[in-house]
Amino acid sequence: MSDTDSFIDEVTEEVRRDRLFKMMRRYGWIAVLAVIAIVGGAAWNEWTKANERAAAEDFGDAMLAALSVPDGAMRAAALSDVEAPNAASQAMIDLLAAGEESGAEPEAAAQRLLALADRSGIDPVYRQIATLKAVAIPGSGLTAQERRTRLEGLALESGFVRLLAQEQLALIAVELGDRDGALTQLQQLVADAEATPDLRRRASQVIVALGGDLSEAPEEE
Repeated sequence: MSDTDSFIDEVTEEVRRDRLFKMMRRYGWIAVLAVIAIVGGAAWNEWTKANERAAAEDFGDAMLAALSVPDGAMRAAALSDVEAPNAASQAMIDLLAAGEESGAEPEAAAQRLLALADRSGIDPVYRQIATLKAVAIPGSGLTAQERRTRLEGLALESGFVRLLAQEQLALIAVELGDRDGALTQLQQLVADAEATPDLRRRASQVIVALGGDLSEAPEEE
């Protein structure tokens, strides 16, 4: 390589370096902000996770303390005082508190459950469980029609909740003296492919108690 070529290469490299330095001076702050954003985001993420973990632990400890109270009414009150970190946790509290109240204060328990069933912003499974538990509480103060209206919506759902709602609807029919309607519901339950052995057994027992014939159950499709 000649001295001229070497000189040209050095000048070219110097120009390139000079341009690079100018770009760094002009746009270097963007890179600095990007680094700060990445580091800050990671730190915020870890801080958030730590807070959520601490909140979950505090919630669990408070729940265990409330459930360790010996008296049912006092357990319900203690559960009601637990601060829930989110909507799902509050739903769990209401379900447990209603279970404690159902013996001594069935109407209060039913109203707590129905309030949960009507609550928006929570997983549908909590509303479904709350409805089923509310209509099944003896002495809930709910009329047969109120219970039936609640259950008819669940009977249109898919999965196991549909079958449990259908079972309760059959029992309401028995309560109202609608023997034929109850037998129809129960025979459908016995034949349903999704029904569990326990559910089929309960339905069969009620069919026999009503003087029905298990052989009349519709065949599974």
